[in-house]
Amino acid sequence: MTTKVFFNESCKICKKEIDLYKKMENDLSWVDIHQQEAKVTNLDTDQLSRRLHVLDDGKLYSGAKAFLIVWSRIPKLKILNKIFSLPIIFQVFHFFYEIIAYFLYLKNKAFSK
Repeated sequence: MTTKVFFNESCKICKKEIDLYKKMENDLSWVDIHQQEAKVTNLDTDQLSRRLHVLDDGKLYSGAKAFLIVWSRIPKLKILNKIFSLPIIFQVFHFFYEIIAYFLYLKNKAFSK
């Protein structure tokens, strides 16, 4: 089963990071949240734009956990998965990810109006 990464291609920062990941060796399927294929998540575009989502083995992950899955599937970034999945580091990562993701969400929401 292919792991699908749902990201907001209209967010310039998100797109830049995902484009970097796409250039690296990986077995991920990249899906813009505005594509019909994103409907498999049962989330609307607004919910999907709030944070990164990954569908892996039929289970949907979001936020910092989704990044760990992405990094674990890219050989050059597996070290990030190992470091950021350590319990205390993950808690800090999760906290800061949520803050940054929220402000990106607000920025993109205001920009799209």
